[in-house]
Amino acid sequence: MTRKKRRMYLIGAGMAMLFAAAGLVLTAFQDNLVFFYSPSDLQEKTVEADQRFRLGGMVEEGTVKKSGEMVRFNVTDYAASTPVVFSGILPDLFREGQGVVAEGTIGADGVFVAQEVLAKHDENYMPPEVADALAESDPEWKKKLGKTAEGVEPAQATN
Repeated sequence: MTRKKRRMYLIGAGMAMLFAAAGLVLTAFQDNLVFFYSPSDLQEKTVEADQRFRLGGMVEEGTVKKSGEMVRFNVTDYAASTPVVFSGILPDLFREGQGVVAEGTIGADGVFVAQEVLAKHDENYMPPEVADALAESDPEWKKKLGKTAEGVEPAQATN
């Protein structure tokens, strides 16, 4: 085997290993990727039943029903609403009319099964994704919450 042929084989083997490593990295990213959807997004897009994603919006007034550790409630962006079921201990700040982000999967019946529920941590904070989704679906969402313009601002101003 000539020196030139050996060098070509080494370069080819190196490229093959590089492509294999890139393929493994991309596969790992795809498995750990979690998308964010609002209830309106769920109506417009199809989501596979086993796909893990985050659902964000406001806890709809009058929908929280507790039965032991099982909690049922609706998440709304004021344009659409999605029923959620969660089994576990809710954050202390969880209540009706407050911002929430739930992570889980959607069932065939359209009910979101949450494995984790996150509530906003104080009255002036809302995850940017939730604020953007609310602003997109209803420009008057702050008034419905009784917030002033200084209270909660979407990440990107729409006005």
